[in-house]
Amino acid sequence: MYDFLTEFFTTPAILLGVVALIGLIVQRKRVENIVAGTFKTILGFLILSAGVDLIVQNLAPFADIFVEGFGISGVVPFDEAVVGALSDSVAQIARTTALILGFGFLVNVLIARITPFKYIFLTGHMMWILAGGLAWAFYDLGVSETNTVIFGSLLQGAILTLLPAIAQPFMRKITGEDKIAYGHLTTLGVVISALVGKQFGNTEKDSEEVNVPERLGFLKDTAISVSIVMVLVYLITVIAAGPAFVADFAGEQHYLLFAILRGLGFAAGVLVLLYGVRMFLAEIIPAFRGIALKIVPGARPALDVPVLFNYAPKALMIGFIAAFFGTLAGLALSIPIGTVIPVPSIIGAFFTGGAAGIFGNAVGGRRGAAISGFVYGILLAVPVALFYPLYELVGYGVEGLAYLVSDGITALSLIKLFFVLGVPVIGLILFIGGIIALSVRFRGAKKGDLLEEAKEE
Repeated sequence: MYDFLTEFFTTPAILLGVVALIGLIVQRKRVENIVAGTFKTILGFLILSAGVDLIVQNLAPFADIFVEGFGISGVVPFDEAVVGALSDSVAQIARTTALILGFGFLVNVLIARITPFKYIFLTGHMMWILAGGLAWAFYDLGVSETNTVIFGSLLQGAILTLLPAIAQPFMRKITGEDKIAYGHLTTLGVVISALVGKQFGNTEKDSEEVNVPERLGFLKDTAISVSIVMVLVYLITVIAAGPAFVADFAGEQHYLLFAILRGLGFAAGVLVLLYGVRMFLAEIIPAFRGIALKIVPGARPALDVPVLFNYAPKALMIGFIAAFFGTLAGLALSIPIGTVIPVPSIIGAFFTGGAAGIFGNAVGGRRGAAISGFVYGILLAVPVALFYPLYELVGYGVEGLAYLVSDGITALSLIKLFFVLGVPVIGLILFIGGIIALSVRFRGAKKGDLLEEAKEE
C-alpha cells in the first residue's frame, strides 16, 4: 500500500489532478464541475505527456547517430535516466527520493504561505529530478538517511519556491498577466541567457511581428516550420553517420526515409503537446484559484516549459535553432576542460532552448531571442563538463549519462562545497537565514519577485 500511495501521489498527472480537485472543492464548485475539471486537468496533462513521449521517441536514436556521424565520444545529458538508474541501483536513494519529493512539496506550500514568494511548483518530473539529485548527493557524501530526508526536503521546498520568483518578471512580459509562473530546473540558465539577450537585443523588433514573404507564409505554421527544421537536422546527421550504421535503427527502412519520418514524427509530437497544453491550462488555472484564495492567498502555479509555447511560437523556433548551434559551441568549449564531452541535447535545445528564446524575445526582441538561445545552448553543455567530476556516476553503474539541468547542477555543487568545507549545518542555516532575509526584503513587494531587472522601466 505504501508503494501504491507513493507512486500514486508522485505521478505528475495525478498530482496535478489532486491540485485541481482541491482547488475546485475549496471554491465549492458543483459536483459535476469538480469531476469535469479534475479529469480534464489529468487528461490535458496526459495528452501533453503523450506529445513529449512522441518527441522523445523520435529523438531517441539521434544522440547515437550524431556521435557516429561526427566522431564524438561523450556522455548523454539526460536527467530522468540518471535519477532512474540511481534509484534502481541503490534502494536508499529510491526511498529518500520519494520522501524528499513528498515533504519537499509541503515545505514549498509552507514557504509560499508565510513569505512573499507565492509560488507552488507543479512540474512533477522536475520535482522528481531535483529530489533524486539531492538524495544521490547526500548519499554520495555519506549522510544518514534521516538527515538526507530532513536536509533534502528543506532544500527541495526552498529551491522550488524561489526559482519561479526569479523568472516571474519575464513571465509577466511573456504572458501579459500574472497568473502562471515558470516551473523548471533550467530557470537560472534561461534567465541568465535572457539577460544577455536583453543587453544586445531590441524590444522594438518582436519576433512575432516578423514579416514573412507571402510565398513563405507556410512558415508561420509552427508544425510546418518545426517539420522542415527537424527533417533537415536528421537528414544531415544520418548522411554523416552513413546507411550501414543507421540500419541498426532503421531496420529494413531506407535510412533517408527513416530520417524524414523521424523529423516529421517530432513535429507530430509538438502538435499533440500543444493541444494538451491548451486543454491543461484551461482547467488548472481556474481550479488553482481556490488554492490561491484559501490555502496560499495570491499563489501562482509554476508550470512546465510547454505552457509558454503558444505565447511566442516564432521566438520558440528562433531559440531552438540558436540553442542547437549553442550546444555545438558548448561541445567545443568542453573539450579543453578535460573531463567529459556532452553530446548535444536536441531535446534540451527544443524545449528549454525554445523557452530561452521566448524569454529573450520578451526583453530583447528577435535578436534577444537568438542571442539568448545561443547562450543557453552553451550553458547546456559547459557546466555538465565542468562539474561532472564532483559526483562519480560510474561508481553507481551509470555509464554514458550526465546530469543536465542548470539549477540541479548548481544545487548539487553548493552541497558538495559545504560538505568539503566541513560546514553542512552552517550552510543549511545560512540558506534558511537567506530565505528569511529575502522575505523581509521583499515583504513590501506584493509580487514577491527576486529579480527586478526585467520589469518595465
